[in-house]
Order: sequence, then structure tokens, then C-alpha cells
Amino acid sequence: MLEYQNRIQSVLDEALSNTDVPERLRQAMRYSTLSGGKRFRALLVYAAGTALNVSLKRLDSVAAALECIHAYSLIHDDLPAMDDDDLRRGVPTSHIKFDEATAILAGDALQTLAFELIACDKSGLSDAQSRAICLKLATSSGQIGMVGGQILDILATDQALERSSLENIHRRKTGALINAAVICGALCSDSVSANQLKQFEHYADAIGLAFQVVDDVLDIESSTEELGKPSGSDLEMGKSTYPALIGLQESKKLATKLYKESVVSIASIGDNTRLLEDLAKLVVERTK
Repeated sequence: MLEYQNRIQSVLDEALSNTDVPERLRQAMRYSTLSGGKRFRALLVYAAGTALNVSLKRLDSVAAALECIHAYSLIHDDLPAMDDDDLRRGVPTSHIKFDEATAILAGDALQTLAFELIACDKSGLSDAQSRAICLKLATSSGQIGMVGGQILDILATDQALERSSLENIHRRKTGALINAAVICGALCSDSVSANQLKQFEHYADAIGLAFQVVDDVLDIESSTEELGKPSGSDLEMGKSTYPALIGLQESKKLATKLYKESVVSIASIGDNTRLLEDLAKLVVERTK
């Protein structure tokens, strides 16, 4: 994991070094993208791709694209109009460090950079692969995926949701981009089968939901210092969470159940799924 984390950091550093970009915008993009983070979505791209023997070089642009989309979403989530957070990864959020207008534009620029990285010749992807990956990333991060989940989450504030409605929000808001990371990594292969993609989908759906369940738990159990952002913010903002709906211990049991499902789903893909298994375990065992 450390090797891939260092690798994606270098790839992102290069991608965000274009001197034609206005300096303040470039600074804001680099600040929000390069200042920490687990690189979880990039790791999923590498894990899915290497499980199918795809070269790291071919996976680099796709891994960077997923991190750009994730960074843009965090910048916009932190804005006063959304979650109004002052801290992210233990440092001031983009709109606090710079200003709201710069933060919005930095997020916009990171979003479009993601698709530029996939579509450019340097990616090493075929035209068919670029189209398929761009389509998957667009649908997963857009109106029926992450953005759609965000508006549903906002509308659900101070509402008593049924479990199915809460799961729908989480699968869109958090799970969709995690799903995209896994599937886009797999699509970098020249020979991935429909059956393998189905197995990757099951894996990604399970860990995507587990990720948000654990996030809900950590918002209660971890401190602001451990999280790198304000703890207890979900409760304070009146958001629906799994612990509020089914209880803390049942939420932990659900996360463990989803982890086991994810590991079983990829058991027959091949012999090179260790990183996928480790990442699934990391989801349920993380403390921040």
C-alpha cells in the first residue's frame, strides 16, 4: 500500500504542476489534493488492475482521476452552503485557506482534470477503454451517483429515514465513487470478462456501504484530532446515520458482515487479490 500511495502522490504532483494554470487556482488545487489522505480510491484502482495483471503505468492516470474527483467532492462538501466544515485532514479546508470562490473553482477544475487525465494520449488506454472508464466515472460521480446522493443527504436532514432510504443515500454518496474506482481499474485490462466485472461490482458495493457505515461509527467514537475533522458533526447537523437507526453495535456487525461478503465475492477472480482483501479489511478496521 505504501508503495502505491507514494506512486500516486508523484503522479498527482506531476498532474497538478501545469504552469499555464493561474497560480492561485493551481495552489488551491494542489493544497486540497496533495495535503494528506489515505489515497483509498487510487489504491482500489491499483488493486483491481493488478488483480488482472494490468501494468501500473496504465493504471496511473485512472488512479489520479479518481483522486481528483474525490478531492473536488471534499472541497465542495466542506463549503458553507453544504457541511460548513473548517477542518479537513487536520488542516484548514480550502475555502478557509483561500476563499469560497477559489475553493469552488478549484473543485470545478479538479473535476474536469479527472476526465482529461483519462482521455489524453499519455494514459496508455485504448479509445474504447477511455470511453468506458469516462462513462463509468461520470455516471458514478454525477446525478445518479455521488452528486445525487449528496442532494438526497441534504434533503434528509432532520428526517427519520427508513433503512432502505439511508442505504440508498450511502450507496450513491459514498459507495458510487468507490465502485467506480474498482470497476475503472478493472476496465484498464484488455481481457476483463463480464463475469469478473460482476464479481468486482459485488466487492465494490459491499465495501462502499461498509465504508460509510464505519464513517458513521467513527463520527461518534473518534475525536476531532483522530478524524482530522470535527467529530460529532453528523449528529449536530441532524443527519441520518446507521448508529442512530440500528444502534452502534449493530452498525459494527453490519460492517463486518459486508467485509466478509466482499472477500467472498472476489475469491474466484485469481491469485492476485491480496490487496483487494487488505483494503476491504482496512475499511472496517480503520480509526479515522
